[in-house]
Amino acid sequence: MIRPLLTALAALTLSACAIGTAEDDNDRFPTSSSYPPGTMERIDFTAGVPEGWRISALRTPERADATWKVVIITGTPSWSEYWAPTIADLPHTREMIVADRPGFRTSEPEEAVRDLAKQADALAPMLEAREGQRVLLVGQSFGAPVATLMAQRYPDRVDAIVLVSAYFGDRGPTARRLFGAGQLIQGMLDRDLKNSITEVRAQTAQLPTVWTALRGLQQPIVFIHGDEDTFVPLQADQRIAAEYGHTLITVPGGDHFLNACCVPALLGAFEQAISEAEGREAAQPPATQPQDPDPSGGPTLR
Repeated sequence: MIRPLLTALAALTLSACAIGTAEDDNDRFPTSSSYPPGTMERIDFTAGVPEGWRISALRTPERADATWKVVIITGTPSWSEYWAPTIADLPHTREMIVADRPGFRTSEPEEAVRDLAKQADALAPMLEAREGQRVLLVGQSFGAPVATLMAQRYPDRVDAIVLVSAYFGDRGPTARRLFGAGQLIQGMLDRDLKNSITEVRAQTAQLPTVWTALRGLQQPIVFIHGDEDTFVPLQADQRIAAEYGHTLITVPGGDHFLNACCVPALLGAFEQAISEAEGREAAQPPATQPQDPDPSGGPTLR
């Protein structure tokens, strides 16, 4: 009885998330190996926490004319390979990096990292940018609260934010079914699925801190959500965006995985957030320049 249940759960999870046990073991959208050399590259970096975990990430090669760097914080389970289509379609004036979050794929540690703030610190090295380059921080699903804390903890390194299919505890029917079944047999699941259930269970107690962080963010924030999402209901993000006064983009026919089904709409949301950030900067009055002192030592004429 247990083995058929485990097999059914794994099949349902893999189908819903469009993932496989190997990088190219899926039938929904391509991974990095499907694109010409030079389109994207796999790198490692050291997590920004004392443990110094090794974190694996997929990124565009550096582009001299890229004025914005797009930093992706993925959902759960966390697999950067499934952002390959978005990376491939990125404009040449943008760079992108997306990591396998701590506890997933080939990133360390082996166990789940329950603390959202620790995940934010661990992934903070991705916010490093060249002089003059600005950063758009993107949080997908479970990654949305992690991105929220990153923006709060590193405000000078984040210029705009996009929250994609954001998961702040509201589960749709598919998520409820998967999470409920997964808890029953968590010990029999593979490492990534097991860690996914662990971090989802730990999220609830940390949400008050996340709401406080979200309320205090000064950067432009754009929400984007598909109207056919069965993992996180659209109404949840509509409520949050309205309450906090942020832009929300609804994608007709879009499901939970907009990086698979709806790349043009997703890139449009990126540009919306960038436009809001640049527009806000342009609207600021120019700094008052001090007058040159009167060489005679008398009062300065104005």
